[in-house]
Order: sequence, then structure tokens, then C-alpha cells
Amino acid sequence: MPSSVTNEVIYYNSLFRHGVDEKRRVQIPAKWRPSEPDVEFTLILWPNGSQPDASLLVLPPTEMNALAEKIRSMPFADPKASALRRLLGSKSASVSLDKGGRICLPEAMVKAVGIDKEAVLVGLVDRFEIWSPERYETVSAVDAALLPEAFKLI
Repeated sequence: MPSSVTNEVIYYNSLFRHGVDEKRRVQIPAKWRPSEPDVEFTLILWPNGSQPDASLLVLPPTEMNALAEKIRSMPFADPKASALRRLLGSKSASVSLDKGGRICLPEAMVKAVGIDKEAVLVGLVDRFEIWSPERYETVSAVDAALLPEAFKLI
């Protein structure tokens, strides 16, 4: 669970391509970084890590807290809720920004989503994703085909 919650509103927009160093650190864009120190982001293998369209979903503290509240409200006797709790609990990690504005991606996660020397960070307004460039290119083609219908949601 994130160590601090901030009232600061950050919109995660645009697309960034950054190198990943030998310690698996990736730069977070300056405009995406909270002004408060010691803010933790939650990384989740999404949708499940083993799929060809898997990426890392990155939740800021406010979004992680909202997700945790939803999970807490689910009945413990519901097997689907239990499966979701196990999935999110075992396929997530908390990371903090270092002084250089980077986060360190866990080794198992980068392997699961195919990230090596480069990563694509994609803003989703209230959260963001981290992709391998190859997987992002593939999912972008699928997204383009869905856009005419997707725009009807607005």
C-alpha cells in the first residue's frame, strides 16, 4: 500500500520512450512525478503477465487506494473476488521514485512483459502503462481499429 497519499492532481498524458538501464530503472517523465517525496506507485502485471498483450499498469497512490477500497468491499466468500485478490496481490509491486526520477522495475515483471533495453510509457489520464516497444506497436494497431467505436463512449 502506498506510503503517502497526495491531493495533487497529475494527468498522465502523452507517450514517452525511455531507455531501461542495467539495473532495470526507467525514467518517469518530469510532468508525471509528484512534488511530494516518498510517493509510491503500484505496478500491476496487466492483464495477467503471461499474455502477448501484457504490460505494466502503474497506479498512483490515489488510484491504488480506490482499487483497494473496491477490493475490501468484495465478499470474502466470493471465489471470483478471492481470485482477484490473489492475482492483484501476487502480480503487483510498490516502487518509489529515486532522486533521479526513475523507478526500478522488478525483474520478474520486466521478463513477463518483454521489456529489455527500452520502454514505452503511455499516459491513460489517471494512470499510465509501461510497455515493451514491440508489444506497444502491436496493441496500437488493435487500438486504432477500435477507435471509431471507442469515441462513442465519450
